[in-house]
Amino acid sequence: MTLSVSVIIPTLNGEKWLDSLLAALHKQTLAIADILLVDSGSTDNTLHIARRYKVKIHTIEGRDFDHGTTRTLAAGLVTGDILVYMTQDAIPTAKDSLQRLIQPLAQEQVAAAYGRQLPAKDANVFSEHLRLFNYPDQSQIRCWQDRKRFGFKTIFISNSFAAYRRDVLAAHGFFPAKQLFGEDTLTVAKLIENGYCVAYVSEACVWHSHNYSITQDFKRYFDIGVFHVEQSDQLSKFGGPGGAGRKYVLSELSLLCSRKEYALLPESLLRNFGKFVAYTLGNHYRSLPRWFAARLSMHRNWWNT
Repeated sequence: MTLSVSVIIPTLNGEKWLDSLLAALHKQTLAIADILLVDSGSTDNTLHIARRYKVKIHTIEGRDFDHGTTRTLAAGLVTGDILVYMTQDAIPTAKDSLQRLIQPLAQEQVAAAYGRQLPAKDANVFSEHLRLFNYPDQSQIRCWQDRKRFGFKTIFISNSFAAYRRDVLAAHGFFPAKQLFGEDTLTVAKLIENGYCVAYVSEACVWHSHNYSITQDFKRYFDIGVFHVEQSDQLSKFGGPGGAGRKYVLSELSLLCSRKEYALLPESLLRNFGKFVAYTLGNHYRSLPRWFAARLSMHRNWWNT
């Protein structure tokens, strides 16, 4: 039986990327049942571009956007047996990117799959390294029995380019609401705990990266620290971050040296020290005044909920 596929894209002022994204989706070798944009208050040409491509549009108020709730809402507005979630700035690199992404879902045990994110053409070396470190060139399938080997990596996934079997996702309540972020990670943790697997498909690629400033990196890692504390009961089943941070720093320094980018070594050390401080503060956010924690976060609105 052939399973139908829907693509869901939350948008907010995405005119910079949306034309390229929708054009790439219309060229896919995979037949797409429907494409839905859930827009949370764009003031640029996002909706104009979407109408030109004749995709479905659902609008919500910006204050109502929530990473988990909005994606769960979107699932009820499309028809596909397989739900492909993307972000507005993730551009397929090939005509068969979606076809390759969903292939592992033909296996009954595999409930979710995510593709490889390659650095965009404008990516700086720090953004490039993050993608190379998190998205290797070798595919893998990870299940409950693999958690001692992979630790946190067992439940790694990104809704910037991920596919889920609707029936399994629905049976597990879709995505959790009111999360600072990490709705995808928590969902995969639940799926894996209940006997399903997640596939990383390195052959299915999108261009997707962010040139975060040192301040943005700090805020992002503060949020990661908060997330790990907030969800410690669930995440602890998959071990801890372990030496991932140390491996990341050494990998980045090695990349810079291999390219003779010695002038960037101080910035690398400063960035990673800032990430360590931010993550530690996030782990202890309950000891901070709430207004101060909100200022350290990339998602200030969450602190008002």
